[in-house]
Amino acid sequence: MAAVTTQASVTVFRPCATKTQFLAGSSVGKLNREVFVRQAASSYKSFKVEAKKGEWLPGLASPDYLSGSLPGDNGFDPLGLAEDPENLKWFVQAELVNGRWAMLGVAGMLLPEVLTSIGLINVPKWYDAGKSEYFASSSTLFVIEFILFHYVEIRRWQDIKNPGSVNQDPIFKSYSLPPNEVGYPGGIFNPLNFAPTPEAKEKEIANGRLAMLAFLGFVVQHNVTGKGAFDNLLQHLSDPWHNTIIQTFKN
Repeated sequence: MAAVTTQASVTVFRPCATKTQFLAGSSVGKLNREVFVRQAASSYKSFKVEAKKGEWLPGLASPDYLSGSLPGDNGFDPLGLAEDPENLKWFVQAELVNGRWAMLGVAGMLLPEVLTSIGLINVPKWYDAGKSEYFASSSTLFVIEFILFHYVEIRRWQDIKNPGSVNQDPIFKSYSLPPNEVGYPGGIFNPLNFAPTPEAKEKEIANGRLAMLAFLGFVVQHNVTGKGAFDNLLQHLSDPWHNTIIQTFKN
């Protein structure tokens, strides 16, 4: 809530003549201005501005089960996914983790493309990375990743159901995480020791959502143009009036 008060005032300029003595003994009439500020008849106008958290569209009421207390909760749930409190716990963590992966993925897609284009490194574009030769076949790498991610997701699900139950490493017993909030484990996962303040949580979830949309945009853009985001940007800048999304759809 903000209160704004306006008050009128009048500034009066009054000229006056003074004598200024110089070293030569002569005097010169000098015109000075004296400024007087006089308050006019009091005129006050006050109004209040209130911004209600939880309204993703002004005037549209939020669902009763969304109170605006969660980071990034603006009352947007057209499918009613958060109506069940137990499902809401999972969706909150799922969005948080997917947003973090999306931020890493978008950076991993865009930065190598930019650095390769300017000649600093020489790596394949993200859409050609699967065609390269690695230490193992693509199917072998897929199976390894599937097993590792399956293990991690099971432990994350256990932590959601019973917070703190998987803080200790099952193999190396001497390693454990501090008893922090679910989704913000800290310890080795927070090397810069960022505090999970409400403001930081809001920024993280907003950037995560933006990254998920950016990832989807990169994929669609490549399927339409056959190029990466940076190459499309360079193409657009080379002829902004003709290399646009409208011409792309026409072609």
